[in-house]
Amino acid sequence: MTSLIRHKGWTWGFRSTVLLYFLALIVLPIFGVYVQSLSAGWEALIESVADPIAWKAVLLTVKLGLISTFINVLIGTMIAWVLIRYKFPGRTLLNSLVDLPFALPTAVGGLMILLLLGPGSWIGEAAERLGFQIVFHQPAIVIAMIFVTFPFVIRAVQPLLEELDPLEEEAAYTMGASRRRTFFKVVLPSMLPGIISGGMLAFSRALAEFGAVVLVAGNIPGRTLIASVFIFGEVESDNPVGAAAVSVMLLTLSFAILWVINLVQQRGRRA
Repeated sequence: MTSLIRHKGWTWGFRSTVLLYFLALIVLPIFGVYVQSLSAGWEALIESVADPIAWKAVLLTVKLGLISTFINVLIGTMIAWVLIRYKFPGRTLLNSLVDLPFALPTAVGGLMILLLLGPGSWIGEAAERLGFQIVFHQPAIVIAMIFVTFPFVIRAVQPLLEELDPLEEEAAYTMGASRRRTFFKVVLPSMLPGIISGGMLAFSRALAEFGAVVLVAGNIPGRTLIASVFIFGEVESDNPVGAAAVSVMLLTLSFAILWVINLVQQRGRRA
């Protein structure tokens, strides 16, 4: 009886510690952003949200995030397919390098893009000779978003490909289905939950990226000023309400994305 009471006490203490940690690290900071956005009243919040520069920054972020997500979904799915279905020298090394954007500080990623594609690099000079620039323009922002969100789709699709029963494909071939038809009717439906959830995670992460983007983005509203850089500028300008208002917009959008991801994953498990 005594040991049972001790076990229950230890379990309750462990749960309380975990909940307290989660509350202090995740819930309270998010709640603080919402409170800060309302600190000057609803009128100030609505005025900050309705600011044309803020809206342009958010819309540009969404547009470039969608572009980077689309590229990541295509390239990430192909990379996951190659890593699972083919054996070649260096496959293990390549598979470990997929997680490099998670290990590197995002500012280092931005610096690499700046050095590789900036005005002083041979790629940047070649682009200027062709009449366009990469760094401090939208292409560099998309590249930075792709870099920091690169692993999401790959790591979401790989387990689904590993779990796919080869007998299902062989059965399709036996029934006369072509490779293309087998892929679209058998393989792709199995990968689809991972593609959707990985793509939405990549999009949600791209919306809030700052470290890699701030080094390669510009400050022109509607063209190179994205939401995270706008928030940083508002903080530097001593306007925390304006920064919190845009942050609330991104937070709310991210919550909606995570809810959809959870819904997709639940349906995938039931299927």
